[in-house]
Amino acid sequence: MSGTRRWGPERIGSEVDAALSAHGPVVETARMIAAWRDAVGEGIARNAWPARVSRDGTLHVHTADSVWAFELGQRAPEIAARVGVPAVRFAPGPLPEAGEEDPDEAAARAVEAGPWERAAGAEIASGIEDEELRELVARAAAASLARAAADR
Repeated sequence: MSGTRRWGPERIGSEVDAALSAHGPVVETARMIAAWRDAVGEGIARNAWPARVSRDGTLHVHTADSVWAFELGQRAPEIAARVGVPAVRFAPGPLPEAGEEDPDEAAARAVEAGPWERAAGAEIASGIEDEELRELVARAAAASLARAAADR
């Protein structure tokens, strides 16, 4: 049966990875936000925060002021290596307030996903090998399903 397409977990995982790559910058930005504090430390994280990842993979980071942007710019290659991106650019911009909830997390909680949505989200993401990405996609899918149900 050569030529028969098999849809096992490996095949579905690669299909999901391919589909997510079309939204690469959004998924990569979520990954950077999740990993940022561990990668750069508490002091830098209080004064610099990932804003977006451009299509070429460059991480754009907002800083508290131009002094932080300059200082961190001197360490850009080191920070890029820590977070796993080809380049990092720093510029003054808005940062989350201390103790402020991540806007994406607040939006996800606005409509609480129930057991069915969480199970469906987990099923959608089950083929993704990277555990952290799998969890992010499962939560996003569950939140999306819950919002869609609430909008009806």
